[in-house]
Amino acid sequence: MGYSVGQVAGFAGVTVRTLHHYDDIGLLAPSERSHAGHRRYSDADLDRLQQILFYRELGFPLDEVAVLLDDPDANPQAHLRRQHELLTARIEKLRKMAAAVEHAMEARKMGIDLTPEEKFEVFGDFDPDQYEDEVQQRWGDTDAYRESQRRTASYTKEDWKRLTREMDAIHHRMAELLDRGVPADSEAAMDVAEEHRRFICGGYYDCSHEMHACLGQMYVDDPRFTATYENIRSGLAVYLRDAIKANTARHAA
Repeated sequence: MGYSVGQVAGFAGVTVRTLHHYDDIGLLAPSERSHAGHRRYSDADLDRLQQILFYRELGFPLDEVAVLLDDPDANPQAHLRRQHELLTARIEKLRKMAAAVEHAMEARKMGIDLTPEEKFEVFGDFDPDQYEDEVQQRWGDTDAYRESQRRTASYTKEDWKRLTREMDAIHHRMAELLDRGVPADSEAAMDVAEEHRRFICGGYYDCSHEMHACLGQMYVDDPRFTATYENIRSGLAVYLRDAIKANTARHAA
């Protein structure tokens, strides 16, 4: 008995109304009818519907789709060749569009819209553009870098000032724990380390615990990062690294 119009609509992801319309205009007339007069679609009808939806996806109007499918000189192989050519052209167009978007994203790198005065107001002596080439070389091909670029492209001066205040507060809470002699693998230190990770997730990119541990190690290995933390409190870089490491182990367990 074939397939009902409801079943076909579910298979193809279209509405029953669309199938009725295709039938009304002669684009896709079901091959059979039930005893009650209801539409019943054969496998051949489903094949034709697949072709229709493909051409529609590529932007062909329905009258042109009908001409293509009813061409007496065309065969299934010819349709496949045409579809392959159209898809190849579409892929190339999308590739060029994606490249254009990527270039636009690069042009909106972190802090690019801030004046020198605003950059100093937000970042102090640290100039984020100074390290942009190095950052792009090391992490430019990663999802984290692309996500960070996408988010920060729209940040205003006030956004950057808020993020800076929040990060400074986290660093100083960690420094206070160090001053009090609280072990880096304590619950308190690990909780601040987790807050540090979530801050990165909220402001920049999805930072997994494993990635966070790598960042913690970089804070110690890279003297520029180490100096930043040492200026807050002597020994903070190592203490933060150890707290992050302990927090990573806690969540892995």
